[in-house]
Amino acid sequence: MAEGCAPGVSWRTAGPSRPEDVGGVLNALDPRAPYVVDTRDLGRRAGAMKDVHREVPATAGWGAGLARVPEGSDVDLDLRLESVVEGVLVSGTAGAQIDAECARCLEPVSWEERADIQELFVYPPQDARGRRVEDEGDDDAEDAPPVIEDDLIDLEATVRDAVVLRLPIAPVCREDCPGLCVHCGALLANDPGHRHEETDPRWAALGALLSEGQQDGKVHDRTVHEDKRQDDTVRSSAHDEDKDD
Repeated sequence: MAEGCAPGVSWRTAGPSRPEDVGGVLNALDPRAPYVVDTRDLGRRAGAMKDVHREVPATAGWGAGLARVPEGSDVDLDLRLESVVEGVLVSGTAGAQIDAECARCLEPVSWEERADIQELFVYPPQDARGRRVEDEGDDDAEDAPPVIEDDLIDLEATVRDAVVLRLPIAPVCREDCPGLCVHCGALLANDPGHRHEETDPRWAALGALLSEGQQDGKVHDRTVHEDKRQDDTVRSSAHDEDKDD
């Protein structure tokens, strides 16, 4: 059974980190969700640590450019959680299978990507009695660190961002991939000698004149040939008449 998972519930079948109720309102984090980790055993003791090793399913939308992590595929988490004064520092790696298309030849390509992870989850602000108070700052600030909620941390966004940032915008099947023919779309890797006759556009006008001249020459030759044949016919007729006389 996976580490930290309730009996009878696997990371594959567990629900989202923050499920919605019937009214569409977000509930608290679900401790059974694949990316949710319970930090209570750290006890807020600075220096306390624990390791987390899990295989969790990739959620939808993990992609950049021509590369993506297939939804539902395994993501291997190898993490260490360390209690610090401000909260819990998560560090380690996440490994995922990447599916992509080569940016040059559009052939499918896949590989294993491993991303480094380091994220500080902070404790929520509290009053003198240890009760949580609402932060009056800008909750939507992009640089605001994620918050620990009821001793639970949600790793999904952290893992997703770390993996997606590792994806190339224009992946290639190999560094020397020749790509596709710009004229007909042929796969050049399968036909290294593939080529088309190309004319320098600077010579296009001259080529048109030459072609026109060749056509005129053919017409001229045909006219001369017809005239010669007619002359021969006339001479032959005149010779026959002289013989008859």
